[in-house]
Amino acid sequence: MGIFLNPGKGRFQMTLNGQIYVDKSEMISYLNTMVETPQRYLCVSRPRRFGKTTALDMLCAYYGIGADSREMFATQKLGQRPNWDRYLGKFHVLRLTMTQFFTRGLSFQEGIQRMRKLLARDFTKCFPDVDFLDAGDLILSMQDVYQTTQAKFVVVIDEWDSLFREYRDNRQAQHDYLDFLRDWLKDQDCIALAYMTGILPVKKYGKQSALNMFTEYSMLAPLGLAPYTGFTAEDVEELCRRFGRPFEAIREWYDGYQVSDEVPPDPDNLGLQSKLYHLYAPLSVVSAVRTGVIQNYWNKTESYEALAEYIRMDFDGLKETVAELMGGRRIPVSLRTYQNDMTSFTSKDDVLALLIHLGYLGYEQATGCAFIPNREILDEYYASTQGREWGATMRALKNSQELLEATWAGNGKRVAE
Repeated sequence: MGIFLNPGKGRFQMTLNGQIYVDKSEMISYLNTMVETPQRYLCVSRPRRFGKTTALDMLCAYYGIGADSREMFATQKLGQRPNWDRYLGKFHVLRLTMTQFFTRGLSFQEGIQRMRKLLARDFTKCFPDVDFLDAGDLILSMQDVYQTTQAKFVVVIDEWDSLFREYRDNRQAQHDYLDFLRDWLKDQDCIALAYMTGILPVKKYGKQSALNMFTEYSMLAPLGLAPYTGFTAEDVEELCRRFGRPFEAIREWYDGYQVSDEVPPDPDNLGLQSKLYHLYAPLSVVSAVRTGVIQNYWNKTESYEALAEYIRMDFDGLKETVAELMGGRRIPVSLRTYQNDMTSFTSKDDVLALLIHLGYLGYEQATGCAFIPNREILDEYYASTQGREWGATMRALKNSQELLEATWAGNGKRVAE
């Protein structure tokens, strides 16, 4: 057992030991249908606080050789499914968190060299009987282990997109990183499953992607992973029953993200039997249920400036659109030009597309409209629009709301004013 190789079940066991645990183990049944198939490459993008890292810990515990986790999963929902243990403990697991290599003030090449050095140490330590041609060559090392042990690898990568956040304006580093991932992972027969997670979907350059072997499971289209994207309404109701919390109040604050397990979501289209899920950010729900205090927990982990940076961008109509969203409107969004990064914006729609991936907007697939999902996120918008440059826009929004309310109330005098 190493730091990165076959890390075992310890981290997932700590999650199970927690006061609040929501069983998402059935997700593994879905992933098992892709193991050792051409569809074995998944990029799962979610906003922060949506349980991405916990899912990776679960995969390490299930697939990892030597994890000894049969008893752990037999008592969960997964254990009630037929053939649930088909791949239990069958693979070497390589678990990487990319922020460990690209957030230390290093250049891209220095970060890659650090990664190779650390992994070479793990390979030689964990497999002393393997004759490595070059322990510093990641691809060759994995192939050497596969040839010797006859066991393939499950590669799980957390924060895969961290380089795009740390090297926002370094296009060459971004190109080199995508080429590195492609050369390492694509068409390698020693890889049984590759599962990447981050905030952003696979980065595009023009119409192409270096990682075109990956299927994207995003907040726009989570596909079969939709019920495992966050907490469902059923999950939250059960937690509220267990802890005696008011479900309606929690729903008002944290409900609003809507995803479908098929695209398009209309069951009359292509004969698809789709289901729409209302999702909640797990961190906010867990905090509210544990403490009994229903408030904005989003700002405990991220400054309002993270949102303000984007909504103050100088695109025609962006501020007015933000004001309309804050007033409760749903706004059509075109996603065609968004390049899946945090800098390549050509229109306000590109900014809105990023905000969907960051969790600051919900997205309705059936209509193609974006909206502010709940009271917690609306609170972030209020905090982010307090600057002087927002004064005229927010006054116009306030006047518009008052006019609408006066019209509904039949108050002709106020309407005339």
